[in-house]
Amino acid sequence: MLISTARRLALKIASYGVMHLVVAILVAFAITRDWRLALAVGVVEPFFQTIAYSIHDRVWHRIERRRTLSGLEEASEAFTARLQIMVPEEQTRAHGHHGHSHALPRSLSQIALKSVTYGVMHFVVAVTVAFALTRDWRVSLAIGIIEPLVQTVFFTLHDRIWTRIEARKAKRAAEMASA
Repeated sequence: MLISTARRLALKIASYGVMHLVVAILVAFAITRDWRLALAVGVVEPFFQTIAYSIHDRVWHRIERRRTLSGLEEASEAFTARLQIMVPEEQTRAHGHHGHSHALPRSLSQIALKSVTYGVMHFVVAVTVAFALTRDWRVSLAIGIIEPLVQTVFFTLHDRIWTRIEARKAKRAAEMASA
């Protein structure tokens, strides 16, 4: 079962990577009408997006960690809470300072801010890569605006398709288990 799950996850990630590559190439071609530039943008942009995403994620991890940890006891309790060693009542216990909970809920404004900063980062990387390849600011801005929007639509479609595939497999497994 673990191998099957890992295989499905790897296939899902690979299919998303292929979809991202194809969409980036097609959007770049629609804007530039040059296959060489479109292929370059489609290959180079996701590479730099991956690096930028890793940096963005690490920065946000540090910001979130700094806001939630205040001392060795807090750190060890938060760690055990995340490992689900701590009972739920203890996880939600406040320590008399700003209602800190070991469940570590994130506010909607924090999630929104992280999403906005990710969007800005994606835009900056896309425009920078496109400009480095085309040397045209208009084309670069068009790619930087249009490509992430189109990627968002295709990501949603990709996710829906995979959700349906996983639901069908779960239904078949349940039918086989009851038979």
